[in-house]
Amino acid sequence: MDNAQKNSYVRKQITNALIGLLGEKEFKDISVSEITRTAQVGRISFYRNYTEKEDILRQHIKTLLKKWQESFDRSGGNDINEMWGSLFGHFTENRDFYLLLYRQGLSLLLLDSVKAICGPKKEQGNLEAYFAAFMSYGLYGWIDEWFARGMEESAETMAQLLKGMEQ
Repeated sequence: MDNAQKNSYVRKQITNALIGLLGEKEFKDISVSEITRTAQVGRISFYRNYTEKEDILRQHIKTLLKKWQESFDRSGGNDINEMWGSLFGHFTENRDFYLLLYRQGLSLLLLDSVKAICGPKKEQGNLEAYFAAFMSYGLYGWIDEWFARGMEESAETMAQLLKGMEQ
């Protein structure tokens, strides 16, 4: 195994360890030592890859959403409503993880990734950037409330409800 493969393995072990521990106890009660012990890696490996525990989850969210984005792009979808349906489908497919984040009070970690998808960009004019900020924060609120209510509606229903808001 080369260094990149070893580092990838270590990150995966740490991520899986933290997610497993989150199913057993409160995030605030999980120490870096416990994560590394569960992952069977050294503390140095943790600090080589992360500054704090939240970074593990931020990176995992980013990885999941990057895979979703790549899949959506490959599908040739270019309509905003197709994107909403696909995005809610992603959350449904990863329901256990996202509901775990919500129950732990960590769903705010998702906001930066939502902003990366549809939030303001530096190259946008002011009005376009303000609208993008409105949309990204609104979408995050929509998603977070869906999580709060146990994700009762299907991905398709959520996309349709969101589409109805545009009218």
